[in-house]
Amino acid sequence: MKINSVKLFKTIYTPKDIFPEPRAGEFVFVGRSNVGKSTLLNIITNQNIARVSKKPGKTRSINFYLINNKFYFVDLPGYGYAKASAIEKERWRRIIENYFEVRSWNIKLVFVLIDGRHELQKNDQLILDWLKELELPFSVILTKIDKLKMSEKVRMTRYYKKLLGDKYILIPYSAITKEGVPNILRLIEQLGGE
Repeated sequence: MKINSVKLFKTIYTPKDIFPEPRAGEFVFVGRSNVGKSTLLNIITNQNIARVSKKPGKTRSINFYLINNKFYFVDLPGYGYAKASAIEKERWRRIIENYFEVRSWNIKLVFVLIDGRHELQKNDQLILDWLKELELPFSVILTKIDKLKMSEKVRMTRYYKKLLGDKYILIPYSAITKEGVPNILRLIEQLGGE
């Protein structure tokens, strides 16, 4: 799949904000703060659309990026950011819940980014359970796998494959080597992103 155009189309800060008109589907990106979500979006679009920061928790809104004037990439706020205030965390939770409730019918796939160096964390388990409960299709992207030795990478990949079972696609990914990027783009194309 070739991405020819990318445009930040709409930003949602509160549950009262109006979502953009639906297009030909939405591919959602969600993960813990500092998992590499902004970097991945920049890599697969080949543009600096998402702000990358050494400080986690920079994405504080739901950002709709219009891709090829046809469908959206939807960037959700990172979860699990310890330094955010309780009020801010509650606001993030409310806008994310509202998004899934209102837009679930238009979601083609949710990409859940998980740090591949660690076994499943509590917050990651919660989001996976929630997506299953909502019956939303998702795929897990294991980030930062270039930081693992080959034996560790094999072990963590096996661990997550066993955890997810055959129903969900697992994509090991590296922002450094670009491993996994063609698989992500292929999956988007197969599901109707053209």
